[in-house]
Amino acid sequence: MASADSLTVPEARALPGTDVPHPAPAGDLPTEPSAGPSSAPPTVPSTGLTASIRERLAAAARDADASGEPDRPALALLRETGLLGLALPYEYGGTGADAHGLNSAVAQVAQVNASASIMLFQHYAVSRRILEHGSPALRRRLLPQLARGDWLAASAWSETGAGANKKQLSTVARRTPDGGWVLDGAKSFTTSAGLADIYLVLAQTEEPAADAAPDTGYGSAGQTFFLIPANAPGLIPDTSMRLTGMRGSATGFVSVQDCHVPDTARLGPVGAAASIIAGVRDSGATLGAVSVGLAEAALELAHRHAEKRGLLAQQAVRHRLVDIAGEVETARAVVERAGRRTADDPGIATLHSKLVASSATERVINAVERLLGSAGYVASNEINRYGRDARAVALMGPTNDLCKELVSLTWNR
Repeated sequence: MASADSLTVPEARALPGTDVPHPAPAGDLPTEPSAGPSSAPPTVPSTGLTASIRERLAAAARDADASGEPDRPALALLRETGLLGLALPYEYGGTGADAHGLNSAVAQVAQVNASASIMLFQHYAVSRRILEHGSPALRRRLLPQLARGDWLAASAWSETGAGANKKQLSTVARRTPDGGWVLDGAKSFTTSAGLADIYLVLAQTEEPAADAAPDTGYGSAGQTFFLIPANAPGLIPDTSMRLTGMRGSATGFVSVQDCHVPDTARLGPVGAAASIIAGVRDSGATLGAVSVGLAEAALELAHRHAEKRGLLAQQAVRHRLVDIAGEVETARAVVERAGRRTADDPGIATLHSKLVASSATERVINAVERLLGSAGYVASNEINRYGRDARAVALMGPTNDLCKELVSLTWNR
């Protein structure tokens, strides 16, 4: 999601052993991972955000919601805490968290700053895709920078006219005589647009054959992923998009115009993006975690309001709070199950977790709004931001309607 006018990226250099350009690291930092897992204790908080970090993230969220500008202070805090390294193993400087740990971290951030949690979630997603599908040289060079938080990663998949299932891409990548690629097209609704240091761009590289691959319901045959640094010539962010919710998430447009990259910038085999996307579901990491954080924040707000107004003496209010808390527990449970990957089909459980958690959270927020009465009708009341942010989760890819389609497609096989 979008904005880029304040990030100055140093001149690109080539990756060691490859031709991939990339943003230069900040300072004189090592670029090679250690020979094996680190024995040093992780620097990332393992028991939750400190009160100070929570307060600063919350203040940043309020400011960004009012201004509509990218939440750069929140991004700085994510870097400061070490949270950006959770998704990567020790050997690359990360903390080695599993999907349950990543979901927990995202939910904790979402409690105080949903926009920051979306940036964090996307960074985790791209980091893990590089870990799983990147060449050894690509992993050695990129992952330590992503783990330390020197770089922020973003996904650039969506585009106007492609539909939620990304089957009609207009962004194309063509081979060049030197074996590289040139990309042309435009992406929309890219989180961290203009703030990210590297983008995972989805492009059509060949016309899909009818029997090229089974239909995964998301993406299509002939599509390929490319990792393109923010300072690559031809990559242009547009920060003009203004959203109703997730206003600090830097969501906007990213275009690639005659953007030349070497073949070493490719992630995974040519034409295999759809299978990579399908594998993402099995990871257990879920946008439902963002919804859980928002639901918890709304429930906490309701309790504060009831205590301040002396409403807990009323049985009706207490029972309404119990109903709301039950919805929150439902959201927590499905997200935890997805993260622990204990279901017979982890991919289906992940899809359900987004559907159930996001829907439950919208119900929670609606119930809290009614409980607040006229107090919730004041524009400055945080329940209004929670509601707008919660609605955004349902619209993020895969959208809730597409989640239903992806689940139901399995019944026809």
